Amino acid sequence: MFVAPDPGRSRLRNATRAVIGVAAAVAVPELCGLSLTASITGGLTALLALFTVTDATVRDQRITTALLPVAGFPVLALATALHGITPARDAAFLAVVFCGVYARRWGPRGHALGIFAFMNFFVTQFLHAVPAQLPELYTAVGLALCAAGATRFVLWPIERHTPPAAAPPVLPGTGWARPTTRQALQATAAAALALLVGQFLSEERWYWAVGTTWWIFVNTTSRGETLVRGFRRVCGTVIGIVVGLAVAIPLHGAPTPTALLVAGCVFGIFYTAPVSYTWMMLAVTVMVSLLYGLLGVLDPGLLGLRLAETGVGALCAALAVVLVLPVTTHKTTDAWIRRALHCVHAATAEAAARLAGDPHGDPAPHAAELELLLGRVRMALAPLTHPLTPCRARKARAQQVGELLDDCAREVRGLVSVAADPVASHDARLVAACWRVEAAVEALTAGDLGRRRVALPTGELPQRDETESALAHLRGLEKALSALAMPLGSSSRPPLARS
Repeated sequence: MFVAPDPGRSRLRNATRAVIGVAAAVAVPELCGLSLTASITGGLTALLALFTVTDATVRDQRITTALLPVAGFPVLALATALHGITPARDAAFLAVVFCGVYARRWGPRGHALGIFAFMNFFVTQFLHAVPAQLPELYTAVGLALCAAGATRFVLWPIERHTPPAAAPPVLPGTGWARPTTRQALQATAAAALALLVGQFLSEERWYWAVGTTWWIFVNTTSRGETLVRGFRRVCGTVIGIVVGLAVAIPLHGAPTPTALLVAGCVFGIFYTAPVSYTWMMLAVTVMVSLLYGLLGVLDPGLLGLRLAETGVGALCAALAVVLVLPVTTHKTTDAWIRRALHCVHAATAEAAARLAGDPHGDPAPHAAELELLLGRVRMALAPLTHPLTPCRARKARAQQVGELLDDCAREVRGLVSVAADPVASHDARLVAACWRVEAAVEALTAGDLGRRRVALPTGELPQRDETESALAHLRGLEKALSALAMPLGSSSRPPLARS
């Protein structure tokens, strides 16, 4: 996690900006004289707004951020109104789960609005909010969104320089075959079972089991991805509880050190999320422990209960993805590999344009996007590369694909630096080499990826001192793409995954 590439320091900048935005969202309600419950609600609202809004353009991000209250306010009112009516509250919560997941078919905006709606219901249970608190909560949410928006779009609009997080690929299908429909039914079934078992464990903290099932399904599509994410969530929670016992309990809710540590947790959530779900869950669990300490209800028994509820939620999610309309791994694996290869193609094409003298050619954004896509490829391949996987041949092929795509990313990063060098520009041999790499990618992705072996162009490229570095990166790309033809074409069925 600490040695993972961070092109343009995008993870570092996103994490730093998140700390500023969440701190502002907490400070504004405090300065307005609102309660601690309102301040916590504001902080969580800002965290969600900064974390979940991932539209491709800044304009779309602004629109989605402005629409968050449309999804959140009615759910907040419903959750507070039904707080003491258990059957109706449970039914409403499950309806929110279904609609929130189903909304993902409308892309990043639907995804963000669905998460925000769910978390408004969840936070109401977490804070035990009642209808009398609704005006104050609305005020806190509104102020928090203004603070987060000002930080994101005025103070630090870094999306103009870095790509948004990679959204799940759109897989084919209609009706029951549509992946979003299947996942909505899976998540609802898992949440219903988690709700029942969670209430058996605790009448007050049952919502942790439902929250676990929800977040396990976020940004996953296939059965394998969901199972691995559930395992990692439990691991991160276990480690986070140990850290919480050592850090949060001795503080006894002291405001200043708690606030500083919560800021550190927010930074950790944003910095680790793209590369390690386990580390992110560690940061989330420690932050929750600190918030419970701030509310004056933290003790070792509560942390133990959180672990139990997390285990229940993960188990329910696992049962749902296995038994309820399962989505196999190979579809998402194939889609993410294709997107990564297309990104290599785009980066190389931009580099060729830049080296040919086009001042508008810029491969850097594609290189940064490729890093995000590789994170998604690793997630898709995780079920196949997990230490417990029984299929050794598929595991070896999956590991080889991951390593070769990492090689591609490394060479693309080098190519970006060379393309920015005016000494290497306007060299016809470099442009021709870029075209060869583009052709290699097109050959790999033509037709049904992985259904036949692909003969890629090979050959030595001429060298000259000022262009040697660029040629070396292009040869490295050609070599990695040539090697990819073997694992992607080693089966007559879709590549790697047949589960």
